[in-house]
Formats: sequence, structure tokens, C-alpha cells
Amino acid sequence: MKFGLFFVNVGPFARPQAFRTLAIGAEQAGFESLWTIEHVAIPVGYKATYPYDPSGKIPIPEDIDLPDPLLPLAFAAAVTSKIKLATGVIILPQRHPLYIAKEAATLDVLADGRLILGVGIGWLKDEFDALGIPFSQRAGRTDETIRAMRSLWKASPEAFSGTYFNWGPLEMHPKPVHPKGVPIVIGGHSEGAARRAARFGDGFFPALFKPEDVLPLKAIIAEECGRIGRDPGEIELTAILAGEDLDTVRRFEDLGVSRLLVGYGLGGDGTPGNIEDWLHGFAARVINQC
Repeated sequence: MKFGLFFVNVGPFARPQAFRTLAIGAEQAGFESLWTIEHVAIPVGYKATYPYDPSGKIPIPEDIDLPDPLLPLAFAAAVTSKIKLATGVIILPQRHPLYIAKEAATLDVLADGRLILGVGIGWLKDEFDALGIPFSQRAGRTDETIRAMRSLWKASPEAFSGTYFNWGPLEMHPKPVHPKGVPIVIGGHSEGAARRAARFGDGFFPALFKPEDVLPLKAIIAEECGRIGRDPGEIELTAILAGEDLDTVRRFEDLGVSRLLVGYGLGGDGTPGNIEDWLHGFAARVINQC
């Protein structure tokens, strides 16, 4: 089992010293990856329902520091050498494929092939409204943007034609380190997200805490893969570990989940506390036992 840290660009980790300590410490402690999150802006008093918390609200203050998800990973690339750098997730339909393909390829080169691009369709309609992007188009735009990025990452320029984006042959360099491009992980816990992972993903991150909740989504992936003639074993599964229970880790592992993400717990006053002690303590209690 691989272990990653998520929510690593939130609050105090928007500041260079704390983030540097977190990135270097996570690599030294044996974490496999760092995962950032994204909201370009959070509309005050938003009406949309956050799907991952019973409250329907993001479990962080609306005015918390929340940097761009890619720039901190570039910073992490400069101070680490092995740990993978991931977005968990970028809200893909809010970005033009030419820009995100360029940014991802650039970061992947700077990180020597360590980038994982986690993407999702988004849930915060109020944010889409502020950006002037139709919320109803987000699934179609996501699928098309993935196809467009992979087209742009190919060795030879080619034209692209879709519903939302169209262009003739384009040169875009640098290319990602790996010939197949940056690995793309599909986020989301709906049936649509699972089918998108089967069609387009190198991985699937449903952001669920219970192994039994992952099982029906895994079945949907297998069904969709069977329909399109793909091996579901090609799709790496990622979930969230709440707490440090080793039996839960083993249950996830038995389901075929190969990566678990854990969140670094801030103190009650919102400060990071002793980052190195927590990282190495978690490694001793969990990572080194698996």
C-alpha cells in the first residue's frame, strides 16, 4: 500500500517554510505522494452542496489560504527528489486544455516525471457562475479536455475537433516525461465519475473513507471497461484513510485499492504544530506496518 498526504496547500501550508518542511518531511518519512486541492475562489455564502461532508459545506473556512494547486507542486519539485506530486483534484472544466496541458507538461518536466494530474468536474456551481462557465457543461468539457490534453502531449502535432474546442495541428513543448503523457486520475464518487475513469483515467480517486463504499464503484469501472474492451486492472484506485486503523488499510488493500491518502491534522488554533514528529510518527504506526 502506498500512502499520500492530501490538502497539502491549505492554511499554513500556503507559506513557504511550513510547506517546505511538509514536503521534505513527507518524502523522508516514506510517503509516496503529495496532493493539492483547488478552488480559484469561494463565493461568499455559496448555495451549492458540498458532496463530501454531511454539513453540505467545505470543512474549512471560506477565507482560508488556498493557493493554486500547481504552483506549490513546482515548489515541492525543487526541494524534493522522489515523492510524487499530485492534484487532488483540479477542477478541469474551468481550465482551457491548451493552458492546462502546457502547465502540466512543464511541471512534469521540472519534476522529472513525478506529476499525477487528478481532475474532477466540480460541484460548486456558484464558482462556475463567477467564471462565466456553464455548470451544465462541466462533464462534457471534462471529457473533451482530457482527450485534448492527450492529443497535445503526443510526439507529433495533430488537429483536434470537439464540441467545445477546435484547432489545427499545434506544436506544444515541452512534452511530458513519459511517452503516454502525465498520468490522469479521475476524481469523484458518482457512477459517472467511475465510468469516466474507465474511459479516460489512469486512476480513480473517489475520495471515500469506507471500503464498502468503493466496491460498487469498482464494479461500475469493471462493467464500463468490459463494454469498451479495456482491462480494469490498468486503473489504479485511490481512497482516503480516516484515522490509523490497520484493519481498514487491509480491507482497502483486499478491494484492490493501492493508495490511501491521509490529511495532516492542524492544531485547534489552525497551526501546523510539529510537522516532522507527526509525519515520522504516522510512518512508524502505519506506513512501516504495511
